[in-house]
Amino acid sequence: MMVSTRGRYALRVMLDIAEHGSNGENVPMKDIAEREDLSLKYLEQIVPVLTKNGMIEGFQGKGGGYRLVRKPCEYKVIEILRLVEGNLAPVACLCDDGKKCERTTECTTLPFWKGLETVINDYLESNTLQDMICGADTRTESSCMS
Repeated sequence: MMVSTRGRYALRVMLDIAEHGSNGENVPMKDIAEREDLSLKYLEQIVPVLTKNGMIEGFQGKGGGYRLVRKPCEYKVIEILRLVEGNLAPVACLCDDGKKCERTTECTTLPFWKGLETVINDYLESNTLQDMICGADTRTESSCMS
């Protein structure tokens, strides 16, 4: 599995909004692009997906921009990546819409790939935006209390 540019940028956008809109302030897309050194045109393709799917909300006009709809600790990394990447399976035969191999029933490597998929999903499931802001070593249940 390789996370695409789209997935990496979506995660960076969400983190930037979490960090710079922490007081309920709207974060302009051009500010995100400048801080993250990302193409504004490319962000204009990613941000609507995040907005349409209820990850962020956008406001137009003076003082407009984007903000999270939930606390950073309530966003799991896996939900952001799945939204923009689709399936995160390490091999095509594990994708719901992937090409099924005719050797699936006798494949000796399939259990390995399923195990890897479990490890990847568990890791992405166990990390939130808040964890990424604070650093993985500071992960605690209380990070969502404030």
